[in-house]
Amino acid sequence: MVDKHILHMLTPLPHMSPFDVNMALDAGFDAVIPYTEVTLPEVTGLVQDAMFSRPPKTGVRTGIFFGGKQAIAALDMLQAAKKALVPPFGISFFADPAGSFTTAAAMVACVEKLLRDKKDRELKGLRVAVFGATGVVGFSAAVISALQGADVTLVGYDGVKRVTDAAAHIKERFGTDVKAADGSDDGKKETILAGSDVALCAGRAGVQILSRAQLEGAKSVLIVADVNAVPPAGVEGLDMMARDAVLNAHGTLGIGPLAIGGIKYKTEFGLFKKMIEAEKAVSFDFRDAFTLARELNG
Repeated sequence: MVDKHILHMLTPLPHMSPFDVNMALDAGFDAVIPYTEVTLPEVTGLVQDAMFSRPPKTGVRTGIFFGGKQAIAALDMLQAAKKALVPPFGISFFADPAGSFTTAAAMVACVEKLLRDKKDRELKGLRVAVFGATGVVGFSAAVISALQGADVTLVGYDGVKRVTDAAAHIKERFGTDVKAADGSDDGKKETILAGSDVALCAGRAGVQILSRAQLEGAKSVLIVADVNAVPPAGVEGLDMMARDAVLNAHGTLGIGPLAIGGIKYKTEFGLFKKMIEAEKAVSFDFRDAFTLARELNG
């Protein structure tokens, strides 16, 4: 008998994301079982229950996915899961809360490629403004960008308090410095854009973040990327399928949400496939997502 590939999906929320369930099954898992309203202290017991039910040689066919809507909470669960392992038993892990790690990875990978191909620039050293930075995708994109050597600013739509707290979390958790800025009105956004090379828009669905007028005044901005696929667009005038659309007279290029989404889909699907095909237990987070997104984006 061939041991089945089983994926246990944990989330602190009342529901597991149907998107992630579909992705896992389409990638080839034989069974996907969601667990909702899971707390951090419960992770150890769930991991060990799944681990000890199968002999060590077939443990690689067991996987655990960590969802939710908070990057730090998912990473805490992943860390607790790793500590719960008892050699020689081992199972595979994948953290992607709200699809944020794979979405953020795809976003930054698309920006990085466009910078190289069209602007002859690298992300390292560039000034990156992240709008929607307290959301899980924006937070994750900020961390990935900062770890690549970018000079990152978290922009708060409701003032500077929450983005300042987020910056402190990033410093504590990942050992990299990012800045915080108040983007609560149009004038403040214009000031931020004037000092930026890249703008990443990861705000709430259906909320416009940047207007045409603001883009026209953004003389130094090389690339703008948006992940909002729900009208109105996060960046006014940016087509959802855009890969290198010219947005203003200064040559700012735009990447739309469906262009990013195509790489995101392939990245999440690809990491699920890697779990299934692995000969030894694996563990994936935003770093692995970014590595694969780069490969998939050429």
